[in-house]
Amino acid sequence: MKEFQIVVLAKQVPDTKNVGKDAMNADGTINRAALPAIFNPDDMKALEMALECRDIIKKENKVDVKVTVITMGPPRASEIIRESMFRGADGGIVISDKRFAGSDTLATSYALAMAIKKLGHYDLVFTGRQAIDGDTAQVGPQTAEKLEVPQITYADEIIAATTDSIRLKRVLQNGVEIVESKLPVLVTVHGNAQNCRSRHAHLVISRKNDEIPMWTADDINPDFERLGMKGSPTKVKNIENVVLAKKESISIKSDDEGIRGLVEDLTAAHIF
Repeated sequence: MKEFQIVVLAKQVPDTKNVGKDAMNADGTINRAALPAIFNPDDMKALEMALECRDIIKKENKVDVKVTVITMGPPRASEIIRESMFRGADGGIVISDKRFAGSDTLATSYALAMAIKKLGHYDLVFTGRQAIDGDTAQVGPQTAEKLEVPQITYADEIIAATTDSIRLKRVLQNGVEIVESKLPVLVTVHGNAQNCRSRHAHLVISRKNDEIPMWTADDINPDFERLGMKGSPTKVKNIENVVLAKKESISIKSDDEGIRGLVEDLTAAHIF
């Protein structure tokens, strides 16, 4: 049997807690140099679910299982590959090229799908529900479409996993749902899922100097018209930092009219 391959799509994102006046470039793209970079929180949850899935499948099916993390970004994005390896991932790949610059979700998902196809055989793809620098929750589903595989969104917990299928609990607005799918499938992981395991001291020592492969746009054999700004119909016009300041308190009536008035005030103040 082929090695069971789990892919995790992760992103290094700017820390949106510290958005300032220099956070946006003139062309509408994020000025990432102006903000500290962190591991996208939902993607960290996806990494944990992938590692948990590996543990289940190895125990129950006695097969080799590999977890590979793929990220797209500047060379410094290799930091989250190394962080993933310190927590148990087997390895990872950075796809980095100036031709990816300015990618919206459509161009990003295309590049990631092409990288997964270059990787070859895969059984499961995990990624976070959304990234904190965009909050669109589109990259995961769009990647699944381009890979032509089923998708399970808002996953919260693994119920069961085999070499042929996976059963997950997913979070809905008014409850939960148990969903099962044949493999391969792409799974987006909800922010309420289990936190990622801590770094392992042995892995930090043994893997801190591991070489991390870096692929350019040429390596994934894409249609270059679908990359970067050329392949991105979405344009950002403005980024605004909304700061909430405590002022005077108000009282509202506990009826429909009072609640409606509160919502209208919050909307007018751009808090909603």
